[in-house]
Amino acid sequence: MAFFRKKPVVIEAVQYRGEQDKLLVREFVTAPIDEVGVAAGSPPGLHIQTLEGWMHVSPGDWIIRGIKGEFYPCKPEIFEATYEPEET
Repeated sequence: MAFFRKKPVVIEAVQYRGEQDKLLVREFVTAPIDEVGVAAGSPPGLHIQTLEGWMHVSPGDWIIRGIKGEFYPCKPEIFEATYEPEET
């Protein structure tokens, strides 16, 4: 067995906190976005197209732009354990 450390990479991300952040998310994410509401039978939030297909973004999730320009959601507890603010 071998151990590996994740390479340090600076990413861009926005946190989707709910309805008030839909415009911010639309300005950040260049991938297709599908708004989903409770009336549609899905949990509140958004769906964004990722390299793995459509993924649900719940309020509180972070949306990350990856190193190749791809987008994907990340649960807040994983985001906090993995990333820290970049010092400028």
